[in-house]
Amino acid sequence: MSGTTDWESKTVIGFRAKAPKVARNGAELNGTSPSHSPLARRTGAVVATDKKVTAGGNKAHSGPDHQRIAKLDRENEVAPPPKVLPSVGKAIQTARADKELTQKDLAQKINEKPSVIQDYEAGKAIPSPQILSKMERALGVKLRGADIGKKLEGPKKS
Repeated sequence: MSGTTDWESKTVIGFRAKAPKVARNGAELNGTSPSHSPLARRTGAVVATDKKVTAGGNKAHSGPDHQRIAKLDRENEVAPPPKVLPSVGKAIQTARADKELTQKDLAQKINEKPSVIQDYEAGKAIPSPQILSKMERALGVKLRGADIGKKLEGPKKS
């Protein structure tokens, strides 16, 4: 019988030669991970250790260029928008007192919040032409241009 040689050869299913393993974290290196109990270095596995170049620190300000750019930004600061002149605030107060209106009454008359009137009188508001024109009409006083505080005349007749 010549078929005896087939019985002597061995074929193992599901067996592969183990490729060298690369340890990626500290647990695999030190063997503290439960799935990797033997030490990677002792078993002769390839150990990959990468040092982080940008570890720690602020990534936005990592180089000297950022400091120079920040200095330029500070030098080129945009000026804040101009506030209402104190003379405008005084003119609003006196005209409101002449008409015997409170800040709240004037605010209701021009459909604004009382805090807006308060800011204009204190000189803290950024001037808005729409609000100033509403106040001019309600108070009958000029609040823009050269002669602030002067009474408004009616429409010019030609």
